[in-house]
Amino acid sequence: MLSQKTIDIVKSTAPVLEVKGKDITTHFYRAMFADHPELLNIFNHANQEKGRQQTALANTVYAAAKYIDQLEVLVPAVKQIAHKHRSLAVKPEHYPIVGEYLLKAIKEVLGDAATDDIINAWAEAYGVIAQVFIDTEAQMYKEASEQAGGWMDFKEFEVADKVKESSLITSFYLKPKDGAQLPAFHPGQYITIKLNIPGEENIVNRQYSLSAAPNKEYYRISVKREADYQPEGTVSNYLHDHIGKGDTVEVSAPAGDFYLANDRKEPVVLISGGVGITPMMSMLETLAAENSKREIVFIHAARNEEAHAFKEHTEQLVRELDNARSYMAYGEKKDKQTICDVEGHIDAEFLKEVVPNNSICYVCGPVPFMGAVIGHLSKNGLSEAQIKFEFFGPAVQLQQA
Repeated sequence: MLSQKTIDIVKSTAPVLEVKGKDITTHFYRAMFADHPELLNIFNHANQEKGRQQTALANTVYAAAKYIDQLEVLVPAVKQIAHKHRSLAVKPEHYPIVGEYLLKAIKEVLGDAATDDIINAWAEAYGVIAQVFIDTEAQMYKEASEQAGGWMDFKEFEVADKVKESSLITSFYLKPKDGAQLPAFHPGQYITIKLNIPGEENIVNRQYSLSAAPNKEYYRISVKREADYQPEGTVSNYLHDHIGKGDTVEVSAPAGDFYLANDRKEPVVLISGGVGITPMMSMLETLAAENSKREIVFIHAARNEEAHAFKEHTEQLVRELDNARSYMAYGEKKDKQTICDVEGHIDAEFLKEVVPNNSICYVCGPVPFMGAVIGHLSKNGLSEAQIKFEFFGPAVQLQQA
């Protein structure tokens, strides 16, 4: 337990961390990677270069300071981050390194304002918070490895098939090289793919949602080619261009806290934009496999019809369900024959018409898309508890419509 003095000191730093947090985390990562380049084999380089990881950590540090005397408030965020850590094989021995460089960064950015009392208080607080993560992740490692078909860290999988789903998205069907059965997972969860890419100095890791319902034969990921943005396109382009049937990739066991609660009775609404359709496909396939009697609404927004992945498969699944309907939104129509329900952006009026007010909504897609959709749903009267969403990458602040 933390002393009251430590709690008071840490809470007193919250306002300055709200302002200086990004500066602190930027210094932190720069110094830590300079002295411990081996950690670059764990972290997503694209998120580093775009500043997203720095922002996410800054938000976490600020929240820790603000709620240091109410750590239970941080439990949902801790679990979300711990899932990512377990999927990336972050281990207890990494936490002292992080703590050392975080304290150095606080001292460097705050200068004389970072008194010995402040540094000592944060050292004590970090130890408590780190132990919460270590204990949470230990349980997750145990569950992942001890479940039927489970394993620890990474395991070799073979690409059993490769299927083009749209102009941008290609699916990879992955089977364990040892022929073992696959552990079950919750529809909506993700796996981490680990690759050695020629020309890259470090190992690269990317997390991809599983896009098929749980089964014992294969995992499916569906990857969007990020051709327009570097460095984000490094892994997706390598997968599209160089990984094919018969190749081997390393995979971590499924993780994540964004998944379908399929023991519920309320209407379920799946809303996706672009490659955000991937976890929704796992959810929809699961509902269809279970012959769900729930009211189901599937809404997908794509750039255009050519970029719309799983179109025919989605329509088939919806037809198989007794109480399901689907809607398509295209940013643009390629020609007059293109059929869709919304041309342009999904707005609040459309959502009010098609989303039952007692539903549970799952939202995934680009951050601006999610911000707009969640804002519309909130304005239409849905509560925070009714709206579940997933970031592809570090969690950032949503600017709601």
